[in-house]
This record gives sequence, structure tokens and C-alpha cells, in this order.
Amino acid sequence: MSNEFEQAVAALRAGGVIAYATEAVFGLGCDPDNRAAVQRLLAIKQRPVEKGLILIAADVSQLEHYIDLSQLNSEQMARVDASWPGPFTWVMPARASTPAWLTGRFDTLAVRVSGHPQVQALCRAFGKPLVSTSANLTGEEPARSVAQIGQALAAQLAHIQVGEVGGLSNPSEIKDARSGAVIRPS
Repeated sequence: MSNEFEQAVAALRAGGVIAYATEAVFGLGCDPDNRAAVQRLLAIKQRPVEKGLILIAADVSQLEHYIDLSQLNSEQMARVDASWPGPFTWVMPARASTPAWLTGRFDTLAVRVSGHPQVQALCRAFGKPLVSTSANLTGEEPARSVAQIGQALAAQLAHIQVGEVGGLSNPSEIKDARSGAVIRPS
């Protein structure tokens, strides 16, 4: 593991907010189980907690602590499984124990198993998923490179992981796992 990669994991473990490359844009991430870290991320992003967040993971087993897969039938799970790993985010039933700082006003949680090698390596090294939201202030264009993160945003981050986005034009498509309805097109 590179020194920079170790710094990213150390920043996450210390409750910091980091920036890292995903399939289409740079994301802001933190430890989903650290309420103070999530609140810091929301403050940096200027995003209300009620909107809920996305968790990004290396594999579905990292998400099972947060989502209730028993509420999905085999057809629904097959649809999800066929899209992962990849740039597809699914809104799934949240476990009752999943904190409101992740779900917002919903009883669901948006989750993605990323196919981006750096995201996968980061989640594996950290040992769990990351909160993932685009690296920008709410309403502004998301950063697609380290240079686009901007001084004001960069100054608030514990670490910026150097990397390349996966080349997709738009952030991940978001679908409802139960109905298959598109919530946000890609």
C-alpha cells in the first residue's frame, strides 16, 4: 500500500473527510459509522441531513450491516447483482439500526458496489463502505480532477487521494431496488 493510500485510510479512521476518484467524478467520503465525520461532510458540502446519503463499497457484504436484503425478492436482487460492481446506485430498505445521519428522512439507503479499482482498494483497506457524495458544494458542478476540487473545499478535507475518474460522463444512475424506477438518470 502506498504512503498516500495509507494516509487516506488513516484520515478516515481519524474521522476525517477525504476526496477520492470514482467512476465519473471525485467524491467526498468518510466513515459512515462516525456521526461527527458525517456531520462534518454535510457541513462541508452544505447538504441537509434530511436528503440522506450514498454508501459506496467494494462488495455487497460491506453493505449488509446497513441494508435489509431480506425485504427484496430474488428478482429484485438479481437485477441489483447484475449491475454490480459498476456505476449503479440502488435505493434499498435500510436496517432499523441504520442511523438517520445516513438515511435522512427515509427508511431506505442508497448504496453502490463500485467497479472503480481505487474505490474498491480504499473500501477494502478501510474494512467497510464509505459515505460517498460528489466533491462540490450542493448545486455546483462536481469535480472531475484533483485540480477542480478548489481551494475552499480542499482546505476543509483531511486528505485528497490522487487518482483518475473512471471516464463516465455523469454520476451514477440511482434506481429503486424494489420497483426498478429510475430516481436519477446517469
